[in-house]
Amino acid sequence: MGIIENLFGLVFGDASRRTIEVFRENAEKSAERQHERHTAALGQFSAEFIHARRDRFGSFIDGLNRLPRPLMAFGVLALFCSAMADPIWFAARMQGLALVPEPLWWLLGAVISFYFGARHQAKGQAFQKSLLDNMALMPSVSENINMLEDLRRQNANMQKDDLEDNRALSFATGPNAAIEDWKKLQKRDK
Repeated sequence: MGIIENLFGLVFGDASRRTIEVFRENAEKSAERQHERHTAALGQFSAEFIHARRDRFGSFIDGLNRLPRPLMAFGVLALFCSAMADPIWFAARMQGLALVPEPLWWLLGAVISFYFGARHQAKGQAFQKSLLDNMALMPSVSENINMLEDLRRQNANMQKDDLEDNRALSFATGPNAAIEDWKKLQKRDK
């Protein structure tokens, strides 16, 4: 029975699998290849950004980049306050703004849009970099978790063995008189 089964398995099992793979891709091997490509790409990305050194100048510029938004918000609030405090002075300034040509307003809008768009993109890339750094640590973290789980299983097995050894030892030696006396004292104290 074993020879015939092995012969049919050799002829039909492997041959049919190979024939099917000619017409349809092996989904499991495709998933493995895709996973390997994805892992390699993440490794390359994290290696590219692994050493991000920040000097004082970079920190200073980053601090300057944080100023325009609050300054614009406070500027708008100051406009409202000045309009309420001295409406004539405010109206004179607004007449001056009315003389600014339309293309200059478009240019101001483009500059502000590019500034905030570039800042948004830079912060988004920094966030993606931090994600890639964390993904690069994933294999070592997973390995550490597996090692801890193995230690937990080994510890549980050792505790079972110790418990069985203690039971066997207590049955072999009989009751312990000191422990029995201690238990009696504990009951009396309650």
